[in-house]
Amino acid sequence: MTDTPSRTGIVHLTDRQPTVSGPEMLASLVPPPQFDGATFESYRADAAYPSQEEAKEMLIRFAGPGAPIKRGGFFSRAKKEPEAKPGVYLDGGFGVGKTHLLAAIYHAMPARRKYFGSFIEYTALVGALGYKNTIDLLKGADLLCIDEFELDDPGDTMVMTRLIGELVPTGTKLAATSNTPPNALGEGRFAAQDFLREIHAMADSFQTIRIDGVDFRQRALDGHAVVSDDAEYGKAVETRSASGTASDDTFGDVIRHLARVHPSRYLRVISGLDLVGLRDVQVLTDQSEALRFVAFVDRVYDAQIPIVATGVSLDQVFAEEMLGGGYRKKYLRAISRLNALTHADRSVA
Repeated sequence: MTDTPSRTGIVHLTDRQPTVSGPEMLASLVPPPQFDGATFESYRADAAYPSQEEAKEMLIRFAGPGAPIKRGGFFSRAKKEPEAKPGVYLDGGFGVGKTHLLAAIYHAMPARRKYFGSFIEYTALVGALGYKNTIDLLKGADLLCIDEFELDDPGDTMVMTRLIGELVPTGTKLAATSNTPPNALGEGRFAAQDFLREIHAMADSFQTIRIDGVDFRQRALDGHAVVSDDAEYGKAVETRSASGTASDDTFGDVIRHLARVHPSRYLRVISGLDLVGLRDVQVLTDQSEALRFVAFVDRVYDAQIPIVATGVSLDQVFAEEMLGGGYRKKYLRAISRLNALTHADRSVA
């Protein structure tokens, strides 16, 4: 099949086998569409959590040319400013606006070459081009924004540690988000002590900025994903396909298909869609399947495509034991996003 999506009608995700070249992947490292206009001014800091406004002010200084140096009299010594780190690390819970602020940095910084991508997009770039070619392409970049900095295995830890270690000395500034403080990355994920040393060394490149708050996606929601019956599902798919493009697949078929497509291509799998339809959702008990689904949900959320689903509620799609394991925060973030996507644009249901 071609990568060109249908303009209207019903399609099947399982029919899509996209290919993406390395240069195309590099060119796609920009903020998701919903953050095209993200600025510091449009960030709505919650007055109940002062750390949000404080974080915004710190990031404005990070993204700008810097405040003028105040000098004393002829014989006075200039006050020594603390050494600025090359990166900022936004740590906070789900839905407190970290990605908005990250995109605001990207838009505000007067940089000639800058990139914005999720952690998985950068590791996928290395996988597609090779480490040396990736370094050659990224070297000289003024800014690297890394969203959802999650280290899921020793291989990714080594790749990102080396990548940052080679780019920082060349003058690249870094901005990253995560739900885990830098020095805690990897805890509960794997026990290899050698990698803890690498994680700590990488954390030294960042100034940690804590952002407290309540998940904005849950402020207007009841905490559960919307579940449709067969009639509601059929109507939603039919209505959306009449004027746009809707996908219609069983949940099990999609999960199996994701195993055959590299995560770097998930964005192409959903390209051109106005609605994602998932029939007969089942609880996921396999960790690999669950993590692939998380990556898929991230891409659907970035594209702001509503989801309509039947079967098990999508906020219960991950087995209970998974929510208590090392990937807990990753699953909870996905649940938060699934809740929002099933509530989005209910006029289609």
